[in-house]
Amino acid sequence: MPGRIFVTGLGIISGIGNNLEENLDSLLRSKSGIDKLYYLQSPLRDSILVSEVKSTTEELFQRAGIPVQEGYSRNSLLGIIAATEAAGLAQLKSFPGLRTGLISGTTVGGMDECEKHYQDFLTNDNANIYIDTYDCADSTEKIADSLGINDYITTISTACSSASNAILLGARMIRNGKLDRVVAGGTESLTRFHLNGFNALKILDSDPCKPFDQNRKGINLGEGAAYLVIESEDSVRSSGKKIYAELIGWGNSCEAFHQTASSPDGTGAFLAMEKALEMSGLKPGEIDYINAHGTGTDNNDIAEGRAIERLFGPHLPRISSTKPFTGHTTSAAGSTEAILSILCIQHQLIWPNLNFSEQMHDLNFSPVTKLMRDVRVNAVMTNSFGFGGNDTSLIFKKYE
Repeated sequence: MPGRIFVTGLGIISGIGNNLEENLDSLLRSKSGIDKLYYLQSPLRDSILVSEVKSTTEELFQRAGIPVQEGYSRNSLLGIIAATEAAGLAQLKSFPGLRTGLISGTTVGGMDECEKHYQDFLTNDNANIYIDTYDCADSTEKIADSLGINDYITTISTACSSASNAILLGARMIRNGKLDRVVAGGTESLTRFHLNGFNALKILDSDPCKPFDQNRKGINLGEGAAYLVIESEDSVRSSGKKIYAELIGWGNSCEAFHQTASSPDGTGAFLAMEKALEMSGLKPGEIDYINAHGTGTDNNDIAEGRAIERLFGPHLPRISSTKPFTGHTTSAAGSTEAILSILCIQHQLIWPNLNFSEQMHDLNFSPVTKLMRDVRVNAVMTNSFGFGGNDTSLIFKKYE
């Protein structure tokens, strides 16, 4: 039997909270982080809604415990804050000598800072340090330095499935004996380029997003970072530390149907979920909850919904999307939603799909619309589907 993989640390910062406790509190109160742009300067500030982390970049420096200095992007700071929280809960520094890796997903990299300076790049040497942060790996290196990790460091950029793929790769590295433990997840800050790109695709909603609703209109982008610490069974047994959940299944597919759209029947989503379910050894009826990718776009919700119905048939679990809370944090979405899924296991509850009012005509299910407490949540599937059809599903199970 392959070695088991356990989650021993969780760290998150998002539009609904600066740490794990604050995120949980907002979720329990059904408090959304979606609002008008405030911190990012953009011509779109009065026409779209987003979920920003409620801090200036200077405040993020303070929260990260780093003196304000040039060369640190907002993206890096968000990542350091979330990864540090996860590492603290997992007591990484209390158990030295274990092979430890960092796998971080991001797409915008340090674009939030370099886009302010690229126009005068050739004439303003004082700002060129920010140009170096554009590389996605820059944030990964800064997070690794802050945690003292040097055994294995890499960056994944597969759009909205980046963080899920970071977790998937970390699990494979552990299972194949390459590492004992991995800090895996993603970080993404909002940028003007980021907003303009999605606006050009005409998939941004000017109202709070409503996934799986017949009248859905699109995405509310968000920012944040989330990291899990996953460890081998041997590593956990030797430490006796707290276990938050067990990662029992994962699946990735790349259907390459279109640069940005999923196939109408959700082939890629179906294959990713099918692989994860097969690896987990569970039957469809044993999945208690799906934290769906659920972006609120016309294309994703019909494709994902059809794929879920095809795979689960008469055994549909409860389903919701948590993006109306945090916004779509793109490359950080997979780890953000993995943590929110693990909180469901920890507290035996299911998060509501905010803003829902009318069932989609093409689907036979409606999402959960109210917080469900005291329900059996033993196994959760969480989906992250990226541009280019790079689709990933993860399954977490209650530790027993």
